[in-house]
Amino acid sequence: MTDQVGNSEQEPLPKIDTSVPHSARIWNYWLGGKDNYEVDRVAGDAFREIFPGIETGARAARYFLARAVRHLAAEGGIRQFLDIGTGLPNVDNTHQIAQRVAPESRIVYVDNDPLVLAHARALLTSTPEGVTNYVDADLRDPSAIVREAGKTLDFEKPVALMLMGILGHIEDHDEARSIVRQLVDALPAGSYLVQYDSTDTSEEYVRAIQQYNDGGSIPYILRSPEQIARYFDGLELLEPGVTSCSRWRPDAEALGLPAEVHQYGGVALKR
Repeated sequence: MTDQVGNSEQEPLPKIDTSVPHSARIWNYWLGGKDNYEVDRVAGDAFREIFPGIETGARAARYFLARAVRHLAAEGGIRQFLDIGTGLPNVDNTHQIAQRVAPESRIVYVDNDPLVLAHARALLTSTPEGVTNYVDADLRDPSAIVREAGKTLDFEKPVALMLMGILGHIEDHDEARSIVRQLVDALPAGSYLVQYDSTDTSEEYVRAIQQYNDGGSIPYILRSPEQIARYFDGLELLEPGVTSCSRWRPDAEALGLPAEVHQYGGVALKR
């Protein structure tokens, strides 16, 4: 294994399209970030007019990520994290949370968004004992992800696979499940899947997503909680199972969030 993949520095940055809104940038806007453009803010505001709860859901999903990573690092003994669909850097990214618990943790981020690639250096920070790297790859090519991540991670030791809010961009549910299966199959026993996506449990959310998809952005497909649960087939779900993100082992971070948000997720062990 090598400590530096270096693709963020060796490849020329693709052109960032600012003519249409982008989900990662809109999500960044809802979370209070600054890595977005006017087109994203307009789309985000229009979405919020139809579905005012979106910012609450975004925070709940972010806190779910933090709790899951802390749990796996502190109680699960996980020292390797493969975070696919990274999105833009925010407060307390996966490597910061994991390395706060276990400084020797190794983290690989995967994304193929030009703006995320441009911010890769902000992600490529690490404790001296650990490693953080970035892979420019598409979720639809699991074999390439595993191959490139294997330059940093040891796939003979447990890995936490994180698919946070990304599978909705795979329009066909069977294809999304197949991608998850291929990625999980590459992991050894003792690994975990951490996953959440937005659900069709609100009529207003469904309308807001339809407007967003009609605007020319890469479509995002809302799915039922039951469909999200299928991503964990063959794995052992940790309590409380697949649930509203704010209900997954809430702690002080979750204070003030409603018990029910329309982002559902879970954490599961591969035996």
